[in-house]
Amino acid sequence: MSIGFRILPAAQRAPDALLDRFAGVIAAHLSDNMSRLVAGGPRLRPMHKGGHLVGNALTVKVRPGDNLMVHKAIDMAQPRDVIVVDAGGDLTQAIIGELMMRHAQKRGVAGLVINGAIRDLATIGADSYPVYAAGATHRGPYKDGPGEINVSIAIDGMLVQPGDIVVGDEDGVVAVPLAEAELLLELAARHRAKEDTTMAQILAGTVDRSWVDALLKSRGCEDLR
Repeated sequence: MSIGFRILPAAQRAPDALLDRFAGVIAAHLSDNMSRLVAGGPRLRPMHKGGHLVGNALTVKVRPGDNLMVHKAIDMAQPRDVIVVDAGGDLTQAIIGELMMRHAQKRGVAGLVINGAIRDLATIGADSYPVYAAGATHRGPYKDGPGEINVSIAIDGMLVQPGDIVVGDEDGVVAVPLAEAELLLELAARHRAKEDTTMAQILAGTVDRSWVDALLKSRGCEDLR
């Protein structure tokens, strides 16, 4: 086994019942309750027309512009995996396009997250199959390697470990460590309930905004008009 061309054993995966409980959980609620330290970066955007993403991270690290190990990852993926590719954020060449997207979809892959570029944007953009990427280009990839599968990767500061639970929506992607999944489900549910209450108060005109002036005063702001 050499660094640059290696495939490590698969990590522990979340059971389907646990993944099901993340369906509809808002990425921002998870992010906020992870102290806003974990996010896939503002460039990592949904390229599909809509559709929630939940699945187990199958991580891939490739040289910018090369997708050989992404092909291998799709071939070895299990249903409900999310193939998360660190391609260095480079937008010079597309890492995946319509053909690879359809192959992944056919194999039951839950979605694709590409820290790099894609192509065939019209087709991907008209589909509900989850594809997140940093950009798009018509220029195709090389297939020479190197690349690694089931290794730790980082996307704009978001650490993604093999087997993490990947959640994505219109705002972006967040990776939830498996060991913290139960706690974050509970915290996200509380967060949503709190926001639902606040929204109801806003619509009823009864929301308490006194905290704004109180916080400003505590920071030394005296002229509150």
